[in-house]
Amino acid sequence: MSTSMEVSKWRHLPPPPGFASAVTSSKASSKSVATATASYEELKTKRAWDLAFSPAKSLPMQAFMLYMSGGGVQIFSMGIVFMLLSSPFKNLASINTAFAPFAPASSSPKSLNTLPLQKIAYVICNLLTLALGLWKCRSMGLLPMGTGDWLAFETRGQPPEILLV
Repeated sequence: MSTSMEVSKWRHLPPPPGFASAVTSSKASSKSVATATASYEELKTKRAWDLAFSPAKSLPMQAFMLYMSGGGVQIFSMGIVFMLLSSPFKNLASINTAFAPFAPASSSPKSLNTLPLQKIAYVICNLLTLALGLWKCRSMGLLPMGTGDWLAFETRGQPPEILLV
């Protein structure tokens, strides 16, 4: 087949959705650029909220994994608990890096006061993950919660004097 025949076959198709022709007025293009920038900033804010709630979205799966690992102290359950306890600290150490792609163009991407509400929600969700891990440690008996766990730190009183005649 010749290429000229193939080109003429596709010439009469309408442009695809979202395609802007090259010939536009400057007013229309500046207005569309401002609208596109505003919608892009709105999309970045929405994605920042998605990232902020992502640790909470994984809590049900992590709770199920903790349930399936059992209540004993085995290598499998200890590995799951270690990963559950270490991930919030890793997430909180890299909070500014995680939210840097979603920062508005008018602010510094790695500043602590950029996207403060999303970062607070992210910290709270990570604290919930940490609380779930600590609850599992408590249920496995790894946290000292009872009085018997603290007997080494208690002092013994003087025994009462008993006189047997």
